[in-house]
Amino acid sequence: MTLKFSSYVTAAVLGSAAMAAAECADPVKVGVLHSLSGTMAISETTLKDTMLMLIEKQNAAGGVLGCQIEAVVVDPASDWPLFAEKARELLTVHDVDVIFGNWTSVSRKSVLPVIEELNGLLFYPVQYEGEESSKNVFYTGAAPNQQAIPAVDYFLEELGVEKFALLGTDYVYPRTTNNILEQYLKDKGIAADDIFVNYTPFGHSDWATIVGDVVALGEDGKQVGVISTINGDANIGFYKELAAADISADDIPVVAFSVGEEELSGLDTSNLVGHLAAWNYFQSADTPANTEFIDAWKAFAGDERVTNDPMEAHYIGFNMWVNAATEAGTTDVDAVRTAMYGQEFPNLTGGTAVMLPNHHLAKPVLIGEITADGQFDIISQTKEVPGDAWTDFLPDSAKLVSDWKELGCGMFNTETETCVQLTSNY
Repeated sequence: MTLKFSSYVTAAVLGSAAMAAAECADPVKVGVLHSLSGTMAISETTLKDTMLMLIEKQNAAGGVLGCQIEAVVVDPASDWPLFAEKARELLTVHDVDVIFGNWTSVSRKSVLPVIEELNGLLFYPVQYEGEESSKNVFYTGAAPNQQAIPAVDYFLEELGVEKFALLGTDYVYPRTTNNILEQYLKDKGIAADDIFVNYTPFGHSDWATIVGDVVALGEDGKQVGVISTINGDANIGFYKELAAADISADDIPVVAFSVGEEELSGLDTSNLVGHLAAWNYFQSADTPANTEFIDAWKAFAGDERVTNDPMEAHYIGFNMWVNAATEAGTTDVDAVRTAMYGQEFPNLTGGTAVMLPNHHLAKPVLIGEITADGQFDIISQTKEVPGDAWTDFLPDSAKLVSDWKELGCGMFNTETETCVQLTSNY
């Protein structure tokens, strides 16, 4: 549905809930596109629950534009083509006003042509590889310069890592991120022979050989570090194999980009103490806003449930969308997109998230150390870092900028001063 500005103003002027309800024959519909089954359910079910909590809270505060919000939940079942089908269903059958969803980049890439064709709006809450800019997507998770690059810098500068094992699940996010990191490491003076890259399928469980290869990398006495872009339930087997091989964080530190509190909740973390993760949020952040968020989450989902970074991304993105729709006086995609630029909302770790013209947020970068209780001790935190759609560390990307507000372009070539328009195959 799309609300007309005049109707909203009339309701506001009259101050009448009854009038607002009369203008809302249909609720505002929010699509929730997260896997509730399959290999990614371990991560994505929590994000579905997060959206239900946020919508419930917003409805208690009056909804949006005087209307209640209805969550339309679908299960793409960790099946990448099914994500596209479910996105089309949300937009054409259920007529949703906005979609919050996806975890893996391969699922987002599947959805992207559908979102662009039908002029939908997607809020994507998970760290990703960058190298993409769609006018129909707001990327509320971290770009590489807000997670991967700072994590590598921490390994180089603080831990003295000299050799790197880049371990990832075999799909676009790990491969593109590792392409960026390989070039970055070489620029930092790391020899190609000191970089070991390995990819495994989703759900991979036999980690003995790979962990053995990582150990062998350090046979010459140089410090080895693991950069992990392993996704989903494959992380369980990987960390169990580390423990079985009696590898501690002092021996070979691991920094993960897709392991948070939710993933650790299913593991015995006593043997993982000291290993790291890089995110923009951890549950252990000591702020009043985070305390309130955690309390609300546990009241909604249960005392045993934990919070994590993609949850905060949905929290920020959803509240920005509500504020943008309110400012625009409509849920129309084009109007909301325009109102999104410059939106600010307090993040949960202190400071303020800002939506940039490249559809990325400015957010702080945090590095956390795993503790025995499955939480993270925050050992490093920056000020807000602007997300970069196109990396500075690949030659073809370094000359590109994304600016949908002024330039109306997601791939503006600063050398030729022209806009390259690609719709879905970035």
